[in-house]
Amino acid sequence: MERVVLTGMGIISPLGHEVETFWNRLCRGESGISRIDTFDISRFKTKIAGLVREFDADARFGRKEARRMDRFCQFALAAAEQALDDSGLALDKIDRERLGVYVGSGIGGIQTLLEQDGILRDRGPERVSPTLVPMMISNMAAAMISIKYGALGPTLSPVTACSIGNTAIGEAFRLIRAGGADAVIAGGAEAAVTEISLASFGNATALSGRNDEPARASRPFDAGRDGFVMAEGAGIVVLESLSHAQRRNARIYAEVIGYGASSDAYHVVATHPEGIGAYQAMRSALREANVKPEEVDVISAHATSTELGDKSETMAIKKLFGEHACRIPVTANKSMTGHMLGAAGGAEAIALAKSLGQGIIPPTINQEQPDPDCDLDYVPNEARQAKLKIGISNSFGFGGHNAVIVLKAYAE
Repeated sequence: MERVVLTGMGIISPLGHEVETFWNRLCRGESGISRIDTFDISRFKTKIAGLVREFDADARFGRKEARRMDRFCQFALAAAEQALDDSGLALDKIDRERLGVYVGSGIGGIQTLLEQDGILRDRGPERVSPTLVPMMISNMAAAMISIKYGALGPTLSPVTACSIGNTAIGEAFRLIRAGGADAVIAGGAEAAVTEISLASFGNATALSGRNDEPARASRPFDAGRDGFVMAEGAGIVVLESLSHAQRRNARIYAEVIGYGASSDAYHVVATHPEGIGAYQAMRSALREANVKPEEVDVISAHATSTELGDKSETMAIKKLFGEHACRIPVTANKSMTGHMLGAAGGAEAIALAKSLGQGIIPPTINQEQPDPDCDLDYVPNEARQAKLKIGISNSFGFGGHNAVIVLKAYAE
């Protein structure tokens, strides 16, 4: 089987629009959470989010092209462009029938749907845009990337809620490993910070209510956590077979060595209280990677800052790693980015690859009150230098979807 390596990375996030800015701000423990100013929030319970600021789609794509894409699709295309440029793939010199695109979105073009629904109600059916459906459907990010770059290989838009990024990367890893493609553009995108989404999540009491302290609102594993913070963006990587990357002397960030997926089979929104699905996905990923639990040097946790979710993930880690669990640093990027939903897995894979390459673990910020149910080493408040070889990244989603990837520092 082919070995699979990561050769390109691209990010659009509340912490920046390119990888180095995103990474540096993560390492400094900076928060990307702020008060929402993109619509009237006066009647909403939650008034904060991780917004992508200063993103000019017209400047990037041209006004005509930008208007044909929902915001989630704009994010995906911008991150994919970065990742491809970073990878150095010369599209005119590769077999594009063996270039795939695995990019998903959990909610898709919800802003476009809301806007066109308003037009229907106010101005009648004659004025509804004929591009509504292609702008709204969640596979359009993968489709637009494929169209722009002439990627003729397998194109897939996984929909596994907040685990989409890891599902996309994991399935792309298996495709390449089996010889079904030479390279795949993989990850996720989301732009769901809208009135209706905020209202729904807020009414479900899933969101943090720390409206007066945006930077302190997302606090995974802390005893004072009171819900997640919605965020938006895109995280896209380029995966290649090692032989393909070596033939063109590509820079390699990390190697993908394992992927595990499972279902909680429990509830439509609540995670299994004992973390059974998370445990099974982590166990499967390590088995495929042929890695023993004690060989794992760092865990990038899903860790959304909900009471049950963080507790159950801690339980799953303890169940799998046993006595070694307390010795593994566990970092939670969402403490700074907020929860980027379908984009989270891709963004966190990028952060993990940077960690392995630079020997730095970003902190979990807002660690102020220890929770007796969350008692692992969460790298509190300050980044840490460490010798890192193998890391895992967890992503879990509504419906009980769990996806875990294993990355390894690259060595020939």
